[in-house]
Amino acid sequence: MLAAAIIIIALILALWAAIALWRMAALKLTFQQALLYAPLKILFGVKDEDVRTAREANPPVIYAIWHSSRLEPALMLSLLPDDTLHILDLDSARAWWLDPWRSLARTIVFNAHHVFVSRRLVRRLRGRGRLAVYLPDDPAPDPKAFRLFRAISRIAVNAEARIVPIYVEGAESSMFSLEPGKRRSLLPRLRIRTLPAMTIAELVALAAPEKPLAAKAMFDRLLQVRGEETVEQFSEAS
Repeated sequence: MLAAAIIIIALILALWAAIALWRMAALKLTFQQALLYAPLKILFGVKDEDVRTAREANPPVIYAIWHSSRLEPALMLSLLPDDTLHILDLDSARAWWLDPWRSLARTIVFNAHHVFVSRRLVRRLRGRGRLAVYLPDDPAPDPKAFRLFRAISRIAVNAEARIVPIYVEGAESSMFSLEPGKRRSLLPRLRIRTLPAMTIAELVALAAPEKPLAAKAMFDRLLQVRGEETVEQFSEAS
């Protein structure tokens, strides 16, 4: 009985290590990142091919991540370059179960009710830095919530940083969903969607002839990674 238990544990550990080494080689993760990503990959069958696009983006870069569940911080800390500064909400910064993932990269706490353009973040980006920001999962935010998108777009403009939008499809229906009353599945299949890095100036030029302002151009790009249409109410307000 004991011998069988030891064999089963050994097989599980071997499978874990094999998947970690596989994703480490495929995505150029650190070994620590790959070890903590492996169980998420197994449980949720994560389709992660697009992660290469995000990892290969030349700094300065801002990873703008739709935050629909408690899974996004764990996934992004595992998958984005380990020199990325992750700006977490209070819940993600305090959750005990996220401790192993938070050890993978530097994190700071963000107060969504106190939005401002941080010179410190601009300086970090200008020094070829990377930021990961987690945005409320609302494709039609009210004007107050939209201030967060304005602040991030201004940081990007001041630092001449590229924007990489990221969306974890399926996370909003997981048991870790942040949306109250959402119908949930135990282990939904997840797919990480990204788009190539672009500066705000490039995004504005891409939207010609409309020529939206910075925040609107960035927001449209974030909707694009979700496969959704733009929200016209912000065309002038941003």
